[in-house]
Amino acid sequence: MRTTKKDILQTRQKPLYNIRKYKEKKAIYRATIGTDLAEELYNQIFNIIIIEKKYKDPQYSAKYLAKLLKTNTSYLSAVISSRFGMNYPSLLNDCRIKEVLRLLTDRCYKDKKIGEIASIAGFTSRQSFYVAFYKHVGEPPNDYRKRFSDKKK
Repeated sequence: MRTTKKDILQTRQKPLYNIRKYKEKKAIYRATIGTDLAEELYNQIFNIIIIEKKYKDPQYSAKYLAKLLKTNTSYLSAVISSRFGMNYPSLLNDCRIKEVLRLLTDRCYKDKKIGEIASIAGFTSRQSFYVAFYKHVGEPPNDYRKRFSDKKK
């Protein structure tokens, strides 16, 4: 069988990756959480993760937090998802990136290396830090720091 130009064009138009459409899951446990319990858990999560800055602890897992709050990880995940609009690791990374942004612009930390600042904020991996930073800010941390220091001059 002879390959025609039309055959070649059709094969090029196929998607490169096999990506499925996102199916929204309706978790049963979300309906079973009462609004009072959800509000109480939200306040406790907010106080522990954000106010007490537990996001700086790289070993602070959802399982440990659920145990501390005397609940299960399913309820914890449901509250974080519904109230913060993200999952547990994304919540921690969001807090960590905000901390890194603050430290990168703080004069007291101008002599610290970016890896040290990332470690202070709770990142354990250089790669995960750079990916999270670029995702949130849209530029590498070195560029952000340089741009900010140029503004101060």
